[in-house]
Amino acid sequence: MRVAEILQWAGLQLEQAGIEDPELDARLLLEYQLQKTRTELFLAAQSLLDREQVSRYQEHIARRRRKEPIAYILGQREFWGLDFKVTPDVLIPRPETEFMIEQVLARCNPDCFISEKIIDLCCGSGVIAAVLAVETGCKILAADIAEDALEIARFNFVRLGIDDKISLFQGDLLASLPEDSLSLVVSNPPYVSRAEVLYNLPDEVRLYEPHLALDGGEEGLDLVTRIRGQLDSRLCSGGELFMEIGADQKEAVLALFRSTGESGKGFSEIEVIKDYAGRDRVLHAVKA
Repeated sequence: MRVAEILQWAGLQLEQAGIEDPELDARLLLEYQLQKTRTELFLAAQSLLDREQVSRYQEHIARRRRKEPIAYILGQREFWGLDFKVTPDVLIPRPETEFMIEQVLARCNPDCFISEKIIDLCCGSGVIAAVLAVETGCKILAADIAEDALEIARFNFVRLGIDDKISLFQGDLLASLPEDSLSLVVSNPPYVSRAEVLYNLPDEVRLYEPHLALDGGEEGLDLVTRIRGQLDSRLCSGGELFMEIGADQKEAVLALFRSTGESGKGFSEIEVIKDYAGRDRVLHAVKA
């Protein structure tokens, strides 16, 4: 079968399965398998594929027909111009998280960029920690409760050549860290409501991505609330928090962070930043 023929077949298969952009997905999967660019694939339209190539490609198309995300089929995702390994043990990195990192680099007081006092909390595949290490030159902490996620993050740091700049640890949020040990917390915690995770998310997310990294409890705020409480003693005065939140959570999150904690400490500056689509996306708070 020729390249052009199998692309046409694959596009039809994915279209029948209800895939949103069947021709794009068919092309991306074949580009990856043949290790060709879009232009190279176009120029090879009349090239013949051998039996093994056809069989492997058909397997990939069958997986995509079942709504498995392309990133999991390929085993990688580009983020911030870097390639990261991803598996169903970690969330697939999204543009919203790139937006949050942009806000950190643009808005954070440079005095908060202190080695070993910056943490990527709920790090998953480690994309936030990796970008912060590359962009700031600081040594970064990266924490997650899931051991499998930490193994993926460790692999990514080694492959990127930055494993000496990032310290990984497994823990329940910030509970194991000493007082005033952090100057900057950047986090993409689970913030989706349980009902949304179980019933309303697209199949690509609901069936394949780890619910542990999505499920934020009944209202989606369980982990956000716990982080707020732990920041009282762990984030130093003048320290900053950047946290990705749901587009409908602004008022609840602002109310949570405007209140003083058990220690009587609070935040002197609190704002929610809209993303490029105009949706509330990032909480930014400065410790009093």
